[in-house]
Amino acid sequence: MLFNVYILFSTKSPKTYVGYSSDLEKRIKSHNDGKVFATKSLRPWKIIYREMTNSLAEAKRRELYWKSAAGRRNIKKILDGFPPRLRKRGEAPALNERGLLLLERRLN
Repeated sequence: MLFNVYILFSTKSPKTYVGYSSDLEKRIKSHNDGKVFATKSLRPWKIIYREMTNSLAEAKRRELYWKSAAGRRNIKKILDGFPPRLRKRGEAPALNERGLLLLERRLN
């Protein structure tokens, strides 16, 4: 089974959310449908980063990393690659000519 560790960016405010799921599309839909308490007030959400792994333990480990201080610093670096005016207004970054909207990484 493939697990996704993901980072979402709120289009309502400059906030992020980190999680993992074996069904990423369904999980993002539940975030945007208001079915997840932690994210329903800041929807809609856009995915800005995804890591894929075959191991549930690795997915949990990576989720904890992204929620740590070091992980948050790296999320800031990811967001710093997007135009500052979009970050300040809380808008989702648009796909630019270099394809920087969704960064993906395969683990294992």
